[in-house]
Amino acid sequence: MKKLRIGHTRELPEEQRIASLESSAQTIGRAVFFSILITLISFAPLLFLSGQEKKLFTPLVLTKTFCLIGSAIVTLFILPMAMRVFIRGRLVPESRNPVSRFFIVVFGPVVRFCLRWKRITLAVILLLVALSLPLVLRTGTEFMPPLDEGSLLMMPVTLPDISYTEAKRILQVQDKILKSFPEVENVLGKAGRASTATDNAPLSMIETFIVLKPRSEWRAGMTTQQLIAEMNEKVRIPGVTVGWTMPIINRINMLSTGIRTDVGIKVYGNNLDSIYALSREIATSLRGINGLADLYVEELTGGKYIELKIKRSELGRYGLDVEDVTMIIETALGGMTLTNTVEGRERFSVNLRLAQDFRRDLSDLKRIPVQTEQYGTIPLSAVVDIAIKEGPPMITSENALLRGTVLFNARGRDMGSVVSDAKQRLEQHFKKLPAGYFIEWSGQYEHQVSAQNKLKIILPLVLLIIAFVLYFTFRSVRDVLIVLSGMPIALIGGILSLHVYGVNISVSVIVGLIALFGVAMETGVLILTYMNGSVDEMVSRKKHNKEPISPADIEDAIFGGAVLRIRPVLMTVTVDMLGLYPVLASTGPGSDVMIPLTLPYVFGLVSSTLYALIVLPVICALVKEWEFRKYRQADLQVVEAE
Repeated sequence: MKKLRIGHTRELPEEQRIASLESSAQTIGRAVFFSILITLISFAPLLFLSGQEKKLFTPLVLTKTFCLIGSAIVTLFILPMAMRVFIRGRLVPESRNPVSRFFIVVFGPVVRFCLRWKRITLAVILLLVALSLPLVLRTGTEFMPPLDEGSLLMMPVTLPDISYTEAKRILQVQDKILKSFPEVENVLGKAGRASTATDNAPLSMIETFIVLKPRSEWRAGMTTQQLIAEMNEKVRIPGVTVGWTMPIINRINMLSTGIRTDVGIKVYGNNLDSIYALSREIATSLRGINGLADLYVEELTGGKYIELKIKRSELGRYGLDVEDVTMIIETALGGMTLTNTVEGRERFSVNLRLAQDFRRDLSDLKRIPVQTEQYGTIPLSAVVDIAIKEGPPMITSENALLRGTVLFNARGRDMGSVVSDAKQRLEQHFKKLPAGYFIEWSGQYEHQVSAQNKLKIILPLVLLIIAFVLYFTFRSVRDVLIVLSGMPIALIGGILSLHVYGVNISVSVIVGLIALFGVAMETGVLILTYMNGSVDEMVSRKKHNKEPISPADIEDAIFGGAVLRIRPVLMTVTVDMLGLYPVLASTGPGSDVMIPLTLPYVFGLVSSTLYALIVLPVICALVKEWEFRKYRQADLQVVEAE
């Protein structure tokens, strides 16, 4: 409590000690309450998010909220009573505390210098902000930072008419190549789909799970991106397009958007051939974009079908009807269910059809025997035209429209910049799409746009609410603007840290910036409260002694409020930074998401604290000097009128 730390070391009477404690609690309690309230309000935007980002960050928001509510209760109701019980004996002033004396020696001359050259200091700060704006605008964007899951998922895609034998051969060859890398622990490949309706993967889509060894066993200097690049170079096979991702994020993307890569362009229309042709044109126009990798067009044609046309004109000659021929086709080729067998609690259907050796190619199919009453056994080709035709391997629809997809990943560059360049390229090549056809961007980019659109609406509302809370705290618009002036500096400090560590703006970074703004404004509120209190004490003393107030008096009062109370401010900031240091130093699973959240918070806290301790006193001094100059001129006008 500041009122107990001013003056010489002495022991106060009991009544004066209690009165000082009550006065100190009332003076700082309002600022502490509204500071915590502002921090709670700053986290409100995160509660309006949806999808995976909501599930990921809602526990963080709720934990922070309840902790702040608990700290407010302890600070406002328990600490004053504890101080009344435990603070006894001689009271040591702030200036004699060794920690405070050290920081006063460090920051005191800097603040004095800035107070002497106030306008130059503000000009330098404005210049730094202006020079940092291009850096802020050039910062890359993405939905979520890539999480290193400790394993990779390679997804080769071949032509739709691939045979079982060829798919098996490709799978074995690629698995053998991947297993030869010293960083690989194990490899498991899968072609086709499982016996479930939830996995509609065709035979042409291969999934290879690559389990990696611990980082300590990797080659020196090897990174995940370098390893993917080396693997991608060695597993190339003509006719096979390879995509790279990780198992967990791949499943999340496929379940939420139906896209198995980072970004996908969905092409909608009414004709599969036109959709496929348009998709090929889009893919061709996107080639060569920096950072765009694993470009692939979903195959909508190329599937092989056996077409059987019954020769109705020949049926009467052999005494057959359509039902007789279709029954033979169903039994011999498709398989007819004869009965069911029950084994314990399991039921299995028993099907009958020709063995594979008798239906291996078209010539075998044409020789399938058909029994007639008058002419004996005839080949199936006598009454059925059999041929192989091409068609869609799989028909994909969405919102009652046929759909094709152009898939690609962003590698070596942020996803936002890659998609921005891709959109510009498409606008140049396609001035107008054919009537009835349109495209839609999907994948992780879809989640990124959704989160950005929500935050664009919610963040301004939250800032407006915070401004109202600050106004009720200080009852002054000027003080509100003074506190809010520290937000750009905090933002710049956070963005600079992203560039130093090579991190893009994502939902994790935005969460860290939101937490940063709350603490930065809390620091500004405390510093401004101390400075206003010091100035008010100086004014009361001057009025009591009937002495004039000079600019030097204002600077001394602000210096006393900012520098002499530096220990509680730095204590708050230091505790926040030390609490997050284990996150910055972490290297295990999950650190890829938490480090981008922590970086802007910690480094932005440093810049905002320096701004609050050095620049806010300058702004406050200019405002107070202007106010006292205006009041002094008003007093002079009153005297002259009298």
